[in-house]
Amino acid sequence: MCDQDTSPNKYSELRNIHKYYIDSYAALYRLNAENDEELNSIYKMIKANLIDSKKYLPEKIIREIFGIIVFNNRYTKSYLKLVKLISDNYQIKEIPYLSKEYIYLFHKEYGIYLSNPTDIRFDFLKNMDVCYEDTIYRAIMYNDLKRFIYFTERDGFDENQKLESDFYPSSIRFSLLELCCYHGAADCFKLLRTKYNSEITQKCLGNSFLGGNSEIMSECLKYQTPDKLCMYYTIISHNIDFVTFLMNEYNIEIDPHECGLYNNLDALLVYFDQTNDVNKCLIYSSMFDIPSLCEYFLSLGANIDAKDEMERTALHYSVLFGFLEIAEFLISHGANINEKDVNQETSLHLATDKFDDTMVEYLLSHGVNVNEKDINGCTALHYAANHNLKEIAELLISYGANINETTLNNETALYRASDCGNKEIVELLLSHGAKVNEKNIDGNTALNIAAHNDYTDIVQLLLSHGASVNERDKYGKFALHSLVSCHEKATVELLLSYGANVNAKNNYGETALHTAASYDNNEIIELLLSHGANVNEKDNYGKTAIHYATESNHKATVELLLLHGANINEKDANGITVLYLALNDLNNEMIDLLVSYGANVNKKRVDGKTALHVAACNNSIETAKLLISNGININEKDIFGETALHYAAGTNSKETVELLISHGANINEKIKMEKPFFIMQYIIIVKKLLNFLFHSVQISMKKIIMEKTLFIMQYRRMVKKQLNFLFHLVQISMKKIIMEKPLFIMQQVQIVKEQLNF
Repeated sequence: MCDQDTSPNKYSELRNIHKYYIDSYAALYRLNAENDEELNSIYKMIKANLIDSKKYLPEKIIREIFGIIVFNNRYTKSYLKLVKLISDNYQIKEIPYLSKEYIYLFHKEYGIYLSNPTDIRFDFLKNMDVCYEDTIYRAIMYNDLKRFIYFTERDGFDENQKLESDFYPSSIRFSLLELCCYHGAADCFKLLRTKYNSEITQKCLGNSFLGGNSEIMSECLKYQTPDKLCMYYTIISHNIDFVTFLMNEYNIEIDPHECGLYNNLDALLVYFDQTNDVNKCLIYSSMFDIPSLCEYFLSLGANIDAKDEMERTALHYSVLFGFLEIAEFLISHGANINEKDVNQETSLHLATDKFDDTMVEYLLSHGVNVNEKDINGCTALHYAANHNLKEIAELLISYGANINETTLNNETALYRASDCGNKEIVELLLSHGAKVNEKNIDGNTALNIAAHNDYTDIVQLLLSHGASVNERDKYGKFALHSLVSCHEKATVELLLSYGANVNAKNNYGETALHTAASYDNNEIIELLLSHGANVNEKDNYGKTAIHYATESNHKATVELLLLHGANINEKDANGITVLYLALNDLNNEMIDLLVSYGANVNKKRVDGKTALHVAACNNSIETAKLLISNGININEKDIFGETALHYAAGTNSKETVELLISHGANINEKIKMEKPFFIMQYIIIVKKLLNFLFHSVQISMKKIIMEKTLFIMQYRRMVKKQLNFLFHLVQISMKKIIMEKPLFIMQQVQIVKEQLNF
């Protein structure tokens, strides 16, 4: 704050000096014209005061007009008309990086794309056609009471309905009354209040300052007290009377930053008149691109490097808004070009992030530190690599940018460009000697991340510049592992031609073949096998590729692996064959395939069960028929002496029982319960099954994106705790069994088994 005395008429003097600016933007923000004559008049004022005066580029004015629509959307077509007049007069065919909402609106009205339509999707936009469709919302927009009453009297009318739309500020859900306040629809407002007693919310009051209807505002003030949102909307509305009302009557401070964001110079001058804070006024005056205004505050003693709450200076804001003339003025008056904001960003970071090559070149030519880092350790070159800004990257390099500088995550600009798929930047950096095999904090190289993201052209480029094909990340994963999960056969072939180890394993013991089998990539599987992939290689849990393919229900992949010699009866660490994996999903097509290739239907699990036991336990008669037709031993017993018939009877499966009996099941077979030892055996078996279940959870979790390591490990530990707790309950249940009563014992065992059958 500066206590220096200033003229008592400073507000009036400054307002008169900058009247052209204040009036021009007030006309835009308070637009309420729909006929061509009025719109042409406003266009001529904007053209004369802002564009032809060389103050602002027409593209900037178009962006600002689009930005206003959301706060005054009844006049959307009028705003679009102004954009059309400007774009036609100044022959503007494209506005780069224009928001999709604005592209959509302009195209809907005129059939013209103001930005490259490639890859543009509009389906995610919410209720953008409010001003075009005959709905209750449009009736409110135009305060059409007759139409509004029509909608309220229709069957199914919901007075509590809410609208969520990208056509309104922040996509907030508005009630009907809140919409009335936003649009200043006094007649609809009164009807909702008298007929439905609709609640006046804080949002109603805030919206009333945008709508500008004093009658609605007065009613809202009876129930709600103004807050900062009210001042925010008042600044946007460019109604200086409302601004001073909130400031004087409710002691709500004007936010000078918001004044700059919404071109409300009038409100900034009121702020200065009330506070004499020349430092803040200097900072935010840079957002108006009026050098004389900055000079005025400097003449009153403002600190040229003064900072706001974001630790930004006037120079930061001039760069953010692309105002080169203001930046030149400030630097010529001694502004620190390397000053950092709260994110440790210098003006060079901000200019690069805004894709402003002219500003970047100016800052570099005036001594900005090209290798300064932000809070994440990123230099401006990292920013250029992220955004594929080749011209800016070349500028930075020509001024001494360190090609191999790393971030806090040990990522070079080459890594960032490879991660973002920016081939031109990758080429540029490699041509200037970038280290191709540098690893980030996770052990990934540029090649690893390019392969993970399936950027074939970048993979080829990196390999041709010496990228190591067999570098592993901290999870033991190679580039080959990443690529086989995609469907890029050519890139996999490329890696193999550069010497990728086809049988290399990650930390889980998985080869590329395991991964490919999970993703049903049969062309790639054939390619891997033709390059020597071991079809029966096991992971850390004893699983081969055919286990992975079966778990993922990829029938064609299973058959392909079998044709290449996969062992169909191979057991994993828990004694599970692929047949039992298929049984878990009751996948009869897969079971039929496996049996046709020689799967042993009588092979037992660790608990002595055959496939028929599992089918009976799951009450799957079709699976049972399939197994019986393939010669399974109907009377085979598990370790408790139970046959499939016992299980079918225990699950009250009449059809399965009849099927088994009709095929020779022994109805007099007895369960052997001679010793308590069997119960403890059962406990051990349950634990093995639980471990198998936990292993399945681990396999599933590995398919989650590897970057979220902490979440994955926490989830695994949680699952393991739950399984251990369940096993503990099984042990307690077993201890309570009275050994002298075999029938009761078997009842209890059956109950536990059913509880575990999840």
